[in-house]
Amino acid sequence: MLTLVVAIGVFGQVVLYSAAGGSLYPWAWGQGVRFFVLLVAALGVSRVPVSVWRGAALPAYAAITLALVAVEVLGKVSGGSQRWLDLGVIRLQPSEFMKPAIVLACAKFYDMLPTSETRRFGAVWPAAALIGVPAALVMLQPDLGTALMICAGGVTVMFLAGIPLRLFVGGALGAAVMIPLAVNFLLHDYQRNRVLIFLDPESDPLGTGYHISQSKIAIG
Repeated sequence: MLTLVVAIGVFGQVVLYSAAGGSLYPWAWGQGVRFFVLLVAALGVSRVPVSVWRGAALPAYAAITLALVAVEVLGKVSGGSQRWLDLGVIRLQPSEFMKPAIVLACAKFYDMLPTSETRRFGAVWPAAALIGVPAALVMLQPDLGTALMICAGGVTVMFLAGIPLRLFVGGALGAAVMIPLAVNFLLHDYQRNRVLIFLDPESDPLGTGYHISQSKIAIG
């Protein structure tokens, strides 16, 4: 796992180095320093006993969910989105903390659930609720990308917990039916444009598709 993380980090450095025309500045050097510092921090966190994470999972989930509610009431608006809590000395974005918290919370739920129960419907809806509540709150900000990452983290834990594959297939088919409706009626204009540009970045290479096109050029 460590080798894979380092490989991804090095690949990112190569892309930034190439994008700067073969120079460490202005992007590759700073990104490299941050990657090293956070890698050391991650190694330190990995030494924390599993029992600590198990005990903190649900309290952390509850606290961050309350913070997401607070964002809707007290949050600071920036760039058209209401995603931050301004604490004076620092601005926090609770949705970022929910990404690991949802993984821990779902893992804790399945840890408490008897193995024989994982193939029943009772093993699905509580985890779906754990995922759906914060994802919906994040969608209200609006922040589609983070909401999808929260869903992805929770669903991955459900898969690893042994939920029957047929439920995932059924869920995927249901999502496939709902996607056109969501794109046309639920998403904001900028979110809809992101989906369309992701599918066809060459439709606007100098506008909304610029960054994707330039990324392809940087990679070569």
